Amino acid sequence: MRFAILTGIVAISGLSQGMLLPLLAMLLEESGVSSTVNGAHAAALYIGVLAISPFLERPLGKYGYKPMILLGGFIVIGSLILFPLFPSFFFWLILRLLIGVGDHMLHFATQTWITDFSPPAERGRRLSLYGLAFGLGFTAGPLLASLTSLNRGLPFFLAALLSFVGWVAVFWLPTEKPKPFERSSSAAGRWIGAWRYAWPALLLPLTYGFLEAAIHSVFPLYALHKRMSTEQIALILPFFSFGGILFQLPLGALGDRFGRRIAIIGALLAGISCFLAALAASSSTVGLAACLFAAGMFTGSLFSLGIAYMADLLPKALLPAGNLLSGMLYSLGSMIGPPLAGSAVDAAADAFFLAVSAVLLIPTVGLARRQEQEKAA
Repeated sequence: MRFAILTGIVAISGLSQGMLLPLLAMLLEESGVSSTVNGAHAAALYIGVLAISPFLERPLGKYGYKPMILLGGFIVIGSLILFPLFPSFFFWLILRLLIGVGDHMLHFATQTWITDFSPPAERGRRLSLYGLAFGLGFTAGPLLASLTSLNRGLPFFLAALLSFVGWVAVFWLPTEKPKPFERSSSAAGRWIGAWRYAWPALLLPLTYGFLEAAIHSVFPLYALHKRMSTEQIALILPFFSFGGILFQLPLGALGDRFGRRIAIIGALLAGISCFLAALAASSSTVGLAACLFAAGMFTGSLFSLGIAYMADLLPKALLPAGNLLSGMLYSLGSMIGPPLAGSAVDAAADAFFLAVSAVLLIPTVGLARRQEQEKAA
């Protein structure tokens, strides 16, 4: 029941995030906000994640998982209710930042809890289900956003109601705390220790954040450079997410059975091949959709695979620090992905898939180096 409630909460969180992104972008555009400012406004969520991260580890150790989930959920619910009541650009900016804070508290606690209580032989599958739950919710989010045609506030209030249902369910969870760390150790020292033990795994959330943001934000610009219509772009783009959703659980199971590092390296190499194949299929709508679907199959699980591999490498006392770093690195990748990939498209349209492939190559080399170091030891 504990795992079911935690994955249900994550699915509702994905739904609210998937609803907010297109809905706020649309409402701000209707208000006359430029695309550049609109995009900068969206970055407030990731700023909230980075801003709260240094202050979460000690409260989690002192009060436990359940209070952190409840507080994060309360912040999200309150923010969702306030969006339609105060339609102001700057107030929405603050609310977006608060959504980032609340969501990160919720994800940090649930993610750390799952990695803590899951046995190694089942960790990959459980974290894949965790990622699948968020992905399904995120994919359904735009459907909720479409209800604005009935009433502008309806999507916000429904998302708040669903979040409240998940929030109430948390009260049935047991009160548990992570394994305590040494009181003499500093947060910076624990983060450095987590990086030293698990840096190859921690590269994966950074890579996935870059990849996801670049695909959703910059691929449409690449497609426009290739003279595709908005209808073609709308048809092609979801295939990346579909591939990731369908293959979350199989890749997690493969990691459990054959070893996390082997599964991740294979997925990265296959993903690079798919993105390079997209260069040859750039003039075909069907070809691009197929390449993005295949790329999503192999790279859409990088975040959950990275978390599972990180948990394999870290002692339990460093799991909170590792999960915090994962969230921070994912947010950092999400922030740098659009400008870097956009610069590649400005230089040459075809450079988009080359840039994405180059980024995927970084953790591949890191994982290979880690294997060589272990053999030498």
